Amino acid sequence: MTEPNRYARHIVLPEVGAAGQARLAASSVLIVGLGGLGCPAAQYLASSGVGRLVLNDFDAVDVTNLPRQVLFTDADVGRTKVTAAAARLSQLNPELAIETIDQRCDSARLVSVMKHVDAVLDGTDSLATRFVVNDACVAAQVPLVSGAAIRLEGQVVTFLNRSGGGPCYRCIYSDDDEWLGDCQGSGVLAPVTGVIGALMAMEAIQVLLGKAESRANVLSLWDAKTGVWNRVAVKPRTNCPNCG
Repeated sequence: MTEPNRYARHIVLPEVGAAGQARLAASSVLIVGLGGLGCPAAQYLASSGVGRLVLNDFDAVDVTNLPRQVLFTDADVGRTKVTAAAARLSQLNPELAIETIDQRCDSARLVSVMKHVDAVLDGTDSLATRFVVNDACVAAQVPLVSGAAIRLEGQVVTFLNRSGGGPCYRCIYSDDDEWLGDCQGSGVLAPVTGVIGALMAMEAIQVLLGKAESRANVLSLWDAKTGVWNRVAVKPRTNCPNCG
């Protein structure tokens, strides 16, 4: 942390302080999916002083991404998302160390990467991919912040994934829930992804600061039409492949 004045508004917070800011600077986060959730989450983690981000996405920027994927501009259309995002995040915070993975990762590759990070953010919009990320986090015992947004609804949940039996993301959803769909087919309003992505960054920062105990294993659901939040405690599911 070579520029303490940059984070002065953090350091004066009792919940962060100089020690907490130094802890963020020494932390690493893997972000899987640089879409409507991963972009704002990465932006806030970078600007908050997290020292290292690993960016994973296999896609290229499309013009339909621009309303909600706030790291990209028209000039980025056609570029790989990890390349465009890395360039923008480096401008936001020159102190940030960035690694990119421009491919779809299987569970074994993810577990290998997760051995070198302190938290994982999953902003993908495929249930099958979320299961792969979740299972890798459980195997590596790395905290997972999972977010989703569709239509005018969003959700966030954090799992610490310590040894001892869950719960995990599979305790909420099963393979039978693939019908839930994605934003490409169902649509999503851009500000919904911004709210959920920012909340994912906040959840990750709480994990990195060691303050996530009270908020772990709680699914937060937001209805953007009414502005109402609902929170549901997640318990280990008896037939979960990881926790049952």
